[in-house]
Amino acid sequence: MEDVPVALLAGGLATRLRPITQAIPKALVELAGKPFIDHQLALLHRNGIRKVVMCLGYLGEMVEEHLGDGSRLGMELKYSYDGEKLMGTGGAIRRAAHLLGDVFWIMYGDSYMDINYPAVLADFASRDALGLMTVLRNNNQWDRSNVVFRGGELIRYDKRTQAAEMNYIDYGVGLLRREALERIPADQPYDLADLYGELSREGQLAGHEVFTRFYEIGTPESLEEARRYLESKA
Repeated sequence: MEDVPVALLAGGLATRLRPITQAIPKALVELAGKPFIDHQLALLHRNGIRKVVMCLGYLGEMVEEHLGDGSRLGMELKYSYDGEKLMGTGGAIRRAAHLLGDVFWIMYGDSYMDINYPAVLADFASRDALGLMTVLRNNNQWDRSNVVFRGGELIRYDKRTQAAEMNYIDYGVGLLRREALERIPADQPYDLADLYGELSREGQLAGHEVFTRFYEIGTPESLEEARRYLESKA
């Protein structure tokens, strides 16, 4: 568990949170007494994860200055930057490829996802798929559902085209093998959803159902909801 790194996607502009994110990146927005990224990393540490690669863009240097090498958190942190242009979720991970292993986690930097990470990794290790997506029965409740999941299997993922049988949503925690990562073109903007869609069409994207809802900080409304949740756990 400790040797499998996490690629944490935290490079977006966070325009929906302006003016809060005018001067700080979304990862440093304070909730329950500390920056959101501190809550995320503490959650990963509790689940046995020790290596994290921060995929950064907008004001990313502030995140690196805050976290350093991760030693004070009992973790090993490394950093990868988009550069002059935003690379998108997939492009950012491809840019960080040299820092990731043969198998690695993918997480969104604006979401708090309290699940059993060792169980997810064990599930992936038992399969031959190139990727795994955690899924939650959503029924369009927290965001638009985008996954067909039946009998323990991910049948279809499509972020852009909704279908009536889509009752599940991409939860925001995934695993990939390096072979899948190499499908992403180097140094080009790319959406991770396109890779997930391709893998699902090929039967190469496993699904792991989780049952704990996620909290995200993408909008002022969801930020306040996440704040209340984290304060209740403090």
